[in-house]
Amino acid sequence: PFRKPQLFLVKTKLLLGFFNKVSYTLPRNSDLLGYLGKRKVRPDRIPETDSVGLVNGLAYTEAGGDMLRVEVAVLDGTGKIETTGSLGDVMKESAQIAVSYVRSIAKEYGIPTDFYKTKDIHIHFPEGAIPKDGPSAGVTMVTALVSALSGRRVRRDVAMTGEISLRGKVLAIGGLREKNMAAYSAGVKTVLIPEGNMRDFDELDPAVKEDIRFIPCRTAADVLAHALAAKKQEQVKKTHESREPLPKIIPAKVDG
Repeated sequence: PFRKPQLFLVKTKLLLGFFNKVSYTLPRNSDLLGYLGKRKVRPDRIPETDSVGLVNGLAYTEAGGDMLRVEVAVLDGTGKIETTGSLGDVMKESAQIAVSYVRSIAKEYGIPTDFYKTKDIHIHFPEGAIPKDGPSAGVTMVTALVSALSGRRVRRDVAMTGEISLRGKVLAIGGLREKNMAAYSAGVKTVLIPEGNMRDFDELDPAVKEDIRFIPCRTAADVLAHALAAKKQEQVKKTHESREPLPKIIPAKVDG
């Protein structure tokens, strides 16, 4: 799809041709270079492999939706937390909440419980020249932190959005339609969204709903269960347990 300034440019050129009594037809893909010039922005794509400490987040911007990747590095240190990427106050608070929540669940994911004393943590959002703020990257930071501290890889074809509470609850966010258009364009196959945003599901583009699998999540535990790649020993065990192909996605748990 065209961005608004580009679409305006195409319409203007077509109208000029009309008033100059020149016959014009709707532009084809092969004609767009002549109307718009060379591509100014390279299309964003998902990583080529599953990675440790790298997570696909989603953002709402003035131009629509965008991929918002989060990187986490863990280094020997004394418990310092550094955030970079031109982050606003709300986003910095989300980072603090994410670290505190991960401390509370460290043992469950094989993370040393004293990591906040012996490790320095650096949380970075690339494209540092672009200001970023808002709470919806909370689940993304939790996932990146758990991955980096435990050594578990994150699935490359999964993206997510959602605010996180101090007790690990996933809270609803805005801009769901725009964020998922960005996920669709980048080649994402699974998007983890807050359960509270299911009321907005009908607003999504039909093509997006047909191509992407959505998983509503109530808690950070739901997010981690679908975002973290299985450990090698778990993959081997599952392969030997059944000859049937494993499901791509296990639906989020629903309380009885």
